Amino acid sequence: MGQWRNGNGTLTVGDREGGPGLEIPLRIAASYRARSKGLLGQDGIDGALMITPCGSVHTFGMRFTIDVAYLDRKFNVVAVHTMKPGRLGMVRLRSRHVLESAAGTMEKWGLRPGVQLQIDQAD
Repeated sequence: MGQWRNGNGTLTVGDREGGPGLEIPLRIAASYRARSKGLLGQDGIDGALMITPCGSVHTFGMRFTIDVAYLDRKFNVVAVHTMKPGRLGMVRLRSRHVLESAAGTMEKWGLRPGVQLQIDQAD
């Protein structure tokens, strides 16, 4: 999908054995306003937030520690980091999208560099 819009969707983490994969609820922030707000002012998140387009994030004003996954144009995971509130993330030149979730969830989901993800936006 080329043109993203604010809304909901599904993040699918593929199964290495070719199974159906893990489906995770996803919020999508595509407008300038939604990207700027991100998870600010929230106490947590169920699932994940995709910020697009995005090459770096910060956690100034955040209330909780988050996991951040940087994705390239084809939704391959480039890097995964855990960021405490009040931090400035590095710019990832290959990153086109960023996923944010509660700290510790990405490891449980199996997100690590090289993993291919699928993202579907709800109608």
